[in-house]
Amino acid sequence: MHITMPPFSRVIHIMRERITLKNYDNTQIKNIAIAGHAGSGKTTLTETLLYAAGVTDRLGKVADGTTVSDYTAEEIKRKGSVYTSLSFYERDGFKVNLLDTPGLFDCEQSMVEGISACGCCMITVSGKSGVKVGTHKAYNYAKKMGKPAMFVVTKLDDENANFNNVLTQLKTEFGPAVCPVVVPVIADRKIVSFVNLIEMKAYKYVDGKAVETDMPTAEVSEKMGYRIDGLIEAVSEAVAETDEALFEKFFSGEAFTQKELIDGIHKGVNEGIILPVTCVSAATMAGVDMLMKEITLLLPAPAEKEDKPAISADGTPCSIICESAAPLSAIVFKTVADPFVGKLSYIRVQSGTLKSNTEVVNAATGVSEKVGKLFFLEGKKQIETAEVGCGDICAAVKLSAHTGDTLCDPARVISYAVPKFPAPTYRVALKAVSQSDESKISSAISRLLEEDMSLKYEQEPDTLEMILTTLGGLHLDSTVGRLKRDFGVDVTTSVPKVAYKETIRKKVKAQGRYKKQSGGHGQFGDVWIEFEPCISDELIFEERVFGGAVPKNYFPAVEKGLQECVKHGVLAGFPVVGVKAILVDGSYHPVDSSEMSFKTAAALAFKEGIPQAEPMLLEPVGNLTVTVPDDKTGDVIGELNKRRGRVMGMIPSEEKGMTEVTAEVPMAEMSDFTLTLRQMTQGQGTFTLEQARYDRLPENLVAEVIAKNFAG
Repeated sequence: MHITMPPFSRVIHIMRERITLKNYDNTQIKNIAIAGHAGSGKTTLTETLLYAAGVTDRLGKVADGTTVSDYTAEEIKRKGSVYTSLSFYERDGFKVNLLDTPGLFDCEQSMVEGISACGCCMITVSGKSGVKVGTHKAYNYAKKMGKPAMFVVTKLDDENANFNNVLTQLKTEFGPAVCPVVVPVIADRKIVSFVNLIEMKAYKYVDGKAVETDMPTAEVSEKMGYRIDGLIEAVSEAVAETDEALFEKFFSGEAFTQKELIDGIHKGVNEGIILPVTCVSAATMAGVDMLMKEITLLLPAPAEKEDKPAISADGTPCSIICESAAPLSAIVFKTVADPFVGKLSYIRVQSGTLKSNTEVVNAATGVSEKVGKLFFLEGKKQIETAEVGCGDICAAVKLSAHTGDTLCDPARVISYAVPKFPAPTYRVALKAVSQSDESKISSAISRLLEEDMSLKYEQEPDTLEMILTTLGGLHLDSTVGRLKRDFGVDVTTSVPKVAYKETIRKKVKAQGRYKKQSGGHGQFGDVWIEFEPCISDELIFEERVFGGAVPKNYFPAVEKGLQECVKHGVLAGFPVVGVKAILVDGSYHPVDSSEMSFKTAAALAFKEGIPQAEPMLLEPVGNLTVTVPDDKTGDVIGELNKRRGRVMGMIPSEEKGMTEVTAEVPMAEMSDFTLTLRQMTQGQGTFTLEQARYDRLPENLVAEVIAKNFAG
């Protein structure tokens, strides 16, 4: 049965199939997140693995928009991954789930989603460009979440690729845990063969197929930049660290058996003390079969991760074992909001079995939910299944659950920790192009917020603008594009207004006298008010009238008149703060005085007195914490000085090679800081900024702000 959705839909489910899959238990599943720097070959590697396993009958290309992973309109347009996609292959009695994650910094949330659901993070490193910022980001996220990792050096078919340089760089930046298991033999700048250091065999590729060949001679090995026997020694040393008996055998000079090497590396990967390195040329299929073999032999299955921390319904910590006999618990790690298909939830089953047409409890809300149809995914293709075992990954439609929610058996309600997603920092004001779209924006954005945990949408209380906060320019473009394409809402973006305020510097006394006669009863109100500076975000009103000069019943009218005036100051119409108004004197008429007349008189006193009280503009100032590479600290401090910032201090960051810079900065200068910092630090820099207080705006900027406000 084929179901074709409109071409502009975010998720186009063009195929739902009923295929009988073998039931895999938690020892026969591998969950692999493929992560790394943008352009390092993640999607191409995924495509090649699926092709080699017989899932597809042709190799799709990223540039042509024909890959299994990059199937959305946004990804085809950009020729790169924007979202994490799910696919799988079956080989050697195992089901391998592949989570192809994006490497773009603006899509960092999707990478976090993929890594959170995996059992091992496979980090791609381009053989041409080497270790990049995205390599470290993927590794750091895997480490924070307690996920084992391995490196795959890609693009070895490129004439400028240099495996030796990349391996040296990996060892330098990630330490002695880096352990090569497959290396290329290069002669005359071309790959002659690949050596599997575990099997101690060499293979050359003829028409994409591996053929065993002779191991490289000492002469060839010397020219490769690394010696094969030296690498074998390094592998053996790494394995020896995983077990006391193996260490004694290594120390005695005995060689390890192939099984001991496999078991030792497998254990080391599980414990996070070995980072295997293999290599492929996805374009020519060279090395892909060996990579698939290493996935099967070296990477952990869900059953091997003994337990997962959770919180029980009464708030006590507990550990949940990944076993099929236990009550159901599953994590919604990704959500896709589609206006045509509905909500699609990606689910990792931690314990028990998830079955279609059953009731589960959402631990986040305490509400019971009906699980409808369940699917295994091959990119956009849905393969219906009746149940999903523990350790496996699937998708369900039309659940109310959000990303990070835990679905449980009612007999045991527990919740797992929600991954920490990157905080958005790039703010823009959002407005509908046409008035008819105004009512649609909130509902459309709310759908996107269900899916994207790194989006933020709220009204700025001081300026009343609707502010959309994203991870960067590409994230913003993608969101705006989806609003138009998927929800039919056309919007414009602009730099958010700055919430300036006004205050006064000295004490003054002013009269407000309102007298009007137009036949019949007239209007009369007369007040004397003292205005003085104070520390307050709101107007403070007091009365010190003696002798009944102004009757008490008119005091509220005087205060109301002043409260309306402080909403718009005399300099540029900004709200007035830090003012105390004291009603000290006045007069009234027994017939013509009224609440309206005293309210008007108070407004006249305000307009008379505030200009004499040396009014000034205040600008919002924020507390900034920037985390940057040590060698970029000077550049960032220079940039903050240009933005009128005041550096308060520097301390080493918890992250190696990084420094935290704290500063106070005017909010008006920070609208494009996200983009500047990313460019300055090649994506390594991060920051948090929170508005802290108001300071006096420098005199040289006052005229510009006033002119801009009145022009707007």
